[in-house]
This record gives sequence, C-alpha cells and structure tokens, in this order.
Amino acid sequence: MSVPASSTVFPRIPTLSDFSVRLIAWQREHGRHDLPWQNTRDPYRIWLSEIMLQQTQVSTVIPYYARFLARFPDVAALAAAPADDVMTLWAGLGYYTRARNLHRCAQVVVEQHGGRFPESVEALAELPGIGRSTAAAIASFAFGARATILDGNVKRVLARVFGVEGFPGEKKVENGMWLLAESLLPVNATDDDISAYTQGLMDFGATLCARGKPDCVRCPFAVDCVANVTGRQRELPAARPKKTVPTRRTWMLLLRDGDTVMLEKRPPSGIWGGLWSLPEAADEAALVQLARDFGATADVSPLAPLTHVFTHFRLDRGVRPCGDSRGRARRRHRMDLAERTGRVWRARARAQAARSPAGLADLNAGATAADAAACSDARCRSVPRRPAVPSAFAAPSARQAALRTDGSTPMSDRRA
Repeated sequence: MSVPASSTVFPRIPTLSDFSVRLIAWQREHGRHDLPWQNTRDPYRIWLSEIMLQQTQVSTVIPYYARFLARFPDVAALAAAPADDVMTLWAGLGYYTRARNLHRCAQVVVEQHGGRFPESVEALAELPGIGRSTAAAIASFAFGARATILDGNVKRVLARVFGVEGFPGEKKVENGMWLLAESLLPVNATDDDISAYTQGLMDFGATLCARGKPDCVRCPFAVDCVANVTGRQRELPAARPKKTVPTRRTWMLLLRDGDTVMLEKRPPSGIWGGLWSLPEAADEAALVQLARDFGATADVSPLAPLTHVFTHFRLDRGVRPCGDSRGRARRRHRMDLAERTGRVWRARARAQAARSPAGLADLNAGATAADAAACSDARCRSVPRRPAVPSAFAAPSARQAALRTDGSTPMSDRRA
C-alpha cells in the first residue's frame, strides 16, 4: 500500500523507510515484555486482554484479567457461563457493552467456529465487539498476521511523526491514517517481528509518545518527527472540535429496609445496560410516587447532585434516600411489590458483589454516613449539604473525563 499523496491532511510525509526497523529495535530493548497476556499465542487470552484494554489502563486490567482466567480458563467456559457471572466479574471495569459483547463473542466462537478463533483479520472483525484494529492486534499476536492496528495511541504517534493535520476522529483523516499505517508495516518479517512491531506501536504511544509529555529526547524518530522538529508536540494530533454538550437529568431512589437496599435491573442497552442499579425515574414527582408505593416518604433533601460526563452528553443524577419501614405488614408489602415489579432487595454487603456499576455499595455507604438525615416513615431530618459522594456515581476524574471526551476511538489510551 502506498503512502498517502500530499494534501492538506498530509502536507509532508517524511521518508522513513526504516520506520518498522527502528520501532522493532526500540520495542525489543525498551518495550514491555512481561505483561500477563504476553509471551503466548493463545488467541483466547490475547482476545480477552485486547477487549479489556480498550479505554482502560494496564494496571487496572491486570487483576480483572487474572480473575477472568481463573473463572473462565477457555472460550468454552466463558460461552457456557451465565450472563450474571460474566457481568459480576466485569463490574468496576466500565464500558459494560464490552462485557456483553465479550460473552456473545465467546458463544459465537463456540457455536459457529467450533471453539476456535478464526485466523484472518476479516473473519475476526465479524465477531461481536471486535473492530478492525482489535482484529488486527489479535491476528498479529496470535497468528503472526501482517496487519496494522490504529488505536488512539497509534494515531497520536502517526500525527506527530508524520505531521498529520486534522482531528483523527474525522473520517477523512482516519482513512488517510489507515493507509499510512499499512504502508509502514514491516516487509519480509517473521511472526516474532510482526508481534514486536505491533507491541512496539502500543508501547511507544503509551509510554514514550504520551499525550501530555512526550519524551522526545529518547525517541528513536526524534530527528525525523515533524512535531519535534517544528515544536508542535502539543498541537498534534489536533483536538476534537468543540461543540455544546447537552445535559440530561434523572432521579434515583435509595430505598433501604433494615440492612438491605432495593435494586432494579437496567435496560439491556444504554448506560450500564443490564446491570443492577438503584431505581430510576424521569422526574422527581415520579420518584416520590415510587417511594410512596413502597410505603416510604421521599420528602428528605436529596444527596448532592452527581454528574457524569460522557462523549456526547452530561448526565446529572439526583439521589433521594429513604429510611426503614416499620411493621411486618409494611415490610411484607415491600417485598411482594419488589418481586412483582422485577426488583430485588440486596444486603448492603452483597450490593457490591452484584453485577452493578462499581461503587454502588459506596453509594449506600455514603447515605449511611448521612443516616442522621435518613427518612424514617413520617419523621425526617435534613441531610448535610455535602454527604459522601459514591465513587461510581461521582463526577469522573480529569483523566476519565479526557478518555470520554477526547474523541478517540474506544481504544484510545489503553496500555498506559
């Protein structure tokens, strides 16, 4: 594949015929070699790590990867597992669509491919949850395929080294980057060379050509890198064009009965799809009515608003705590009504283990810390203005916000 012709997107393409040679040499000396999913050609283990590493740091993935392998040692075991087991082990890793696709992909591999992952990039890309770049990574590591990846780290490397203009999320720019990436693949390379090259792209973008502070002094491309030569490291790659992000609002009910909290299963698609969470309502009036249906009052002040920043919108959540019910008859009514409406009562200690958004137990603990404000039937007191904010429903950190709003693909800052 030839290098893209000169254009406003690719104004100057340096001649780097030895790009792959330099990168492979760098990876073998300075890259990472002892991660749990390395030094294997097992496509199941490689696939599992690739899915987990999408939008997630290596240090976060390692314990999840170990637990998944202990519980599901091969693709057949994962395919046969109940969905609840898969989601429970995934809880806390985020981006839960990945977990549903992971489970479905395992089932497709078993049902349609005899339990063996296909070897071609094209066939791998047809499986649930596997895109073009992930398919190339799996094929490269597992089967030695000569295929290029293009995640967010690689886009950053290409934009800086080759001076690629424009936002990488724009289709025209991305298509040009695919052509460029394919033109840089090593020629007449062994399977080990291909794996080292692919791993080198990942390691180089995650550790040396980092987004905030690239280490240009140690870069093997420093003398040829357009961004380094022209002092444009902070400008390349171009940022996502700014636009107004709409805000949505919803309400959640924290309804407790003794040492239990009521949960409901979220719809299969959308945010935290298929997970157990606190009951939601579209507005405060509906939430108050839901509390009354269960024999509680919701006239206590809500907890501090919780804001989540996603790529395309912001979500504000108001959480209203309600206290214990009194009397056996009312308690039986609550239990029966929950069962009829598909809700469950979970002990606070079990809420954390349930397949629910990470930190649901922390949300309950945060309300417990404000128990002086809890509503107990008709007797309520005011909630402190700043109760503990739960981790799962708190505003994301600066890094998490960046991961969700920088416009990168779902593999943007993996492996960092």
